[in-house]
Amino acid sequence: MGFLHEGHLSLIRESKKTCDITIVSIFVNPIQFGPSEDFKSYPRDVERDNKLLESEGVEYLFLPSTEEIYPQNFQSYVNVEFVTKKLEGEFRPNHFRGVSTVVLILLNCIQPDYAFFGQKDAQQLAVIKQMVKDLKSDTKIVGCPIIREEDGLAMSSRNVYLSSSERKEALVLHRSLELAMKIISDGERRVSIILSDMAELFSKIPSANLDYIKIVEADTFEIVDELKTGKEYLILIACKIGKTRLIDNTKISI
Repeated sequence: MGFLHEGHLSLIRESKKTCDITIVSIFVNPIQFGPSEDFKSYPRDVERDNKLLESEGVEYLFLPSTEEIYPQNFQSYVNVEFVTKKLEGEFRPNHFRGVSTVVLILLNCIQPDYAFFGQKDAQQLAVIKQMVKDLKSDTKIVGCPIIREEDGLAMSSRNVYLSSSERKEALVLHRSLELAMKIISDGERRVSIILSDMAELFSKIPSANLDYIKIVEADTFEIVDELKTGKEYLILIACKIGKTRLIDNTKISI
């Protein structure tokens, strides 16, 4: 959605390694924002973005207008079922309907061989993979690692909303994931204990307001109560720091 940072640029670099031609789409998608969310204030700077794309050797920028994507009398939407009903789907109704619809439109417009998405939006990545599989798209979806600031904060266009004090307090997301990894490496397998210790960190941060911390199976997004050997899981967090809603996650193998 633009206002590019190193996380986005890492996706471009992966594309440049894999593909002959790299196309970047920038489109702030109105139908994935709720009524009280930040669509109008979402950071935008196309001129700056374009310079970054040129410096990375991107061949094409696809910059459609809202009217091109959603012309008058637009009526068709994409609903991915099970994986969208929890977590982000619970707190942001219709968000994933907007995501899956616009991604399918963009894939149909460009018809790429590969499309690169960041792991920071882990549930979004799962939704897109499911949609592409179900609707028989020829595009291969490639998940790419989370890119972090030096102090561990996951890069996000929304980080610019944070005040200097909130920016420091936002590090609780990464610290809590590190704590969870330590607890698990020490042998704890009960999810309730892991989440309780993580939540205690957030309780000490004045500006933090947790939406959720959950552990899910990485392939199905089933919420779990106990970690089992041989399985891969995602630890997922959504938290408001002040007025800014941030998400983060990490993948673990038991």
